[in-house]
Amino acid sequence: MRQPRIAVVGSANTDLTVAAGRLPAPGETVLGGALRTAGGGKGANQAVAAARAGAQVAFVGRVGADAFGEQTRERLRREGIDTQHLRTDEHEPSGVALIIVDQHGENLIAVAPGANMRVTPQDVHAARDLLAAADLVLLQLEIRYETALAAADVAHEAGNAVLLDPAPAPAPHDAIGLLQRADYVTPNRAEAARLLGADAAEPPETLAMRLCEWGPRAAFLTMGADGVCACTGRDCLRIAAPRVEAVDTVGAGDCFAGALAVALAEGAPAAAAARFAACAAALAVQSHGAQPAMPRRASIGQFCERPDTA
Repeated sequence: MRQPRIAVVGSANTDLTVAAGRLPAPGETVLGGALRTAGGGKGANQAVAAARAGAQVAFVGRVGADAFGEQTRERLRREGIDTQHLRTDEHEPSGVALIIVDQHGENLIAVAPGANMRVTPQDVHAARDLLAAADLVLLQLEIRYETALAAADVAHEAGNAVLLDPAPAPAPHDAIGLLQRADYVTPNRAEAARLLGADAAEPPETLAMRLCEWGPRAAFLTMGADGVCACTGRDCLRIAAPRVEAVDTVGAGDCFAGALAVALAEGAPAAAAARFAACAAALAVQSHGAQPAMPRRASIGQFCERPDTA
């Protein structure tokens, strides 16, 4: 089978993470362990997840003219990711995320986006040939909305599929134009409710079906340990999440999106693609960090075949 080609247009950060016994309350200081530095950013995370899951990946984005930017570029290159359209911005620093992870793997995150907010539609058009050659274009919303919109338009002009991870979720209905251009969408429950201006307590099937009404051919609503609700606009199916002991949930959603993109680009049906991606995410939460925890294709396949993950 030919390797699928995935183009990612999105953010690249450096994650600065401290593990603590519990998450602090507002105004509270808690003592934690050692500082860990690793690659992050939803776009770069998903690019690494897709590359390790078996795709040829190219990345479109920006970093600052600083050490974090140089390290980001080198990390992506080591994963075999094409970085010819990862520009160095002379006006803004590289994006940085400050993360606290508690003993249960839950986290608090604050992001300084820096150069990510300077990824422009012009950057997208400069990478038009790259996006046109991809089987699927993967987008998130840690970059400017109009840039993601331009990428979706370029992909569709070439007849290619678009997978949108609508995070951070915009205000209700603000992302309608992008949802109308997305072939696949992967929100979590809270993000889906925000996109629709709905109550997050609504059944996931209802939220996912409503998202499909805006244009996507399939919605994959992620629910953490409760699995995934995959809807094609006609039918919905729940895919159980493999039961694992989570140590760090940072990047789990990005792992799901990246692995899902690979499976869909290979032609897998929605349910099988969601199962593959859920197995990848379950592996990722068992290790620390975002990009360092992304599993490789062989590990995902072996994990999916285990009787206890069925």
